[in-house]
Amino acid sequence: MLLLAMDTATPAVTVALHDGETVVAQSSQVDARRHGELLLPAVDRVLHEAGLKLDAVTGLVVGVGPGPYTGLRVGLVTAAAFASALGVPVHGLCTLDGLAYAAGTGTEGLEGPFAVATDARRKEVYWARYADARTRVTEPSVDRPADIAGQLAGLPVVGAGARLYPDAFPDAREPEHQSAAALAALAAERLAAGDEDGFLEPLPMYLRRPDAQVPKNYKVVTPQ
Repeated sequence: MLLLAMDTATPAVTVALHDGETVVAQSSQVDARRHGELLLPAVDRVLHEAGLKLDAVTGLVVGVGPGPYTGLRVGLVTAAAFASALGVPVHGLCTLDGLAYAAGTGTEGLEGPFAVATDARRKEVYWARYADARTRVTEPSVDRPADIAGQLAGLPVVGAGARLYPDAFPDAREPEHQSAAALAALAAERLAAGDEDGFLEPLPMYLRRPDAQVPKNYKVVTPQ
């Protein structure tokens, strides 16, 4: 098994290789405006570090969001293109699940319950609650921090959303940013257990309409 994982649903452009037992190589850069520019060089970097070629990959793992429209699609389209070229499957995972897994299995060692919140812009966060690092107990949602502060009162909150809104989420925990290494490790664990139901379709999870929309009542300038 050699999984190539990537996620561009947050400001972190993150890529990792996982051989089914451990992370072989990883790369993460935080830049909310350069997903398309940074992703492919990151893939090249992790492959070079591992001393492998792209055709060694046996499966793709991709974060499906929730996330903003443009950045999120970069990772999903890239994963789909690689999978088509290599003839290997794509396994979709919720981006928030990757952060939760990292929080529970990393140095933070959160045992749960806790929540994950990422920046959704417009003074909102994408969030979900977790019983532990592997078990999400609510569907991902997008809300204003003040509107959900009561629901999450007393819970540690992982992610950049907690850092941005300390009044609503006073117990902010690491990690702040998504890691493809954690996403790959979670996918490898589920694949080893035969848990195919633990994956999502590799389609974007937006949770709200894009900013750009067709204007209403626009003037027709073509001949009738």
